[in-house]
Amino acid sequence: MASAGRLGGAVALVTGGASGIGRAVCARLAREGARVAVADRDEAGAGDTVGGLHAGGGTPHAKMGSPPHRPHAAFGVDVASAPSVTQLLARVQEHFGAPPSVCVGCAGVTRDEFLLRLGEGDFQEVLGVNLTAVARALVAAGAPGGSIIHVGSIVGKVGNLGQANYAASKAGVEGLTRTCAKELAKFGIRCNAVLPGFIVTPMTDKVPPKVLEKFAGMVPMGRLGDPEDVADVCAFLASEESSYITGASVEVTGGLFM
Repeated sequence: MASAGRLGGAVALVTGGASGIGRAVCARLAREGARVAVADRDEAGAGDTVGGLHAGGGTPHAKMGSPPHRPHAAFGVDVASAPSVTQLLARVQEHFGAPPSVCVGCAGVTRDEFLLRLGEGDFQEVLGVNLTAVARALVAAGAPGGSIIHVGSIVGKVGNLGQANYAASKAGVEGLTRTCAKELAKFGIRCNAVLPGFIVTPMTDKVPPKVLEKFAGMVPMGRLGDPEDVADVCAFLASEESSYITGASVEVTGGLFM
């Protein structure tokens, strides 16, 4: 029986769900009634995310004595590997009895360095992770419609010092999103992108506090964003409330660079 919420009963796959924005997206979709497949290279972290998700009744899983059939599950995946992604889709369909109708790509890495000192391996790794989509496997699974959401970055629009590879990959996310939207519309699949600005995540833990304060001062709304700010937009784009929106890029920046 489908549970209450905008996504009641839907299977939602979230890559990069072990932490940060991905974890917040998993929590938001679960509260909307989705059955969430949390995928990450850090499978233990994905399991931690699952442990904190809400079941259909609106209560978190118990740490002990969980029911035999749990509404959410964790999976290990390397999203830079096409075979790994294809295998993931098969495992998700086997576990839930249906392919995902919502896919949110939050997986990403940074390997920051100035362009002239940037190693080829670091460039290719960031591109490989940030530009991987599950669209091919989703269509092959015969999913009737659905919503694919790519989490990009405002850096893809404006660039950033020391992030040539990251900015290139995130700019590519928008091109990928628009192309997917055109090609997959005939399957009833919508593709949109969410472009976060300065969001407090494990990635920002590496940034000195004074630098973060400077960033916050640049934001018209006067604060850095929370992962939940991004997750709320993802929930909207995953739901039927956005049924006539595809190929769009939604900036979640607090007005930065407007």
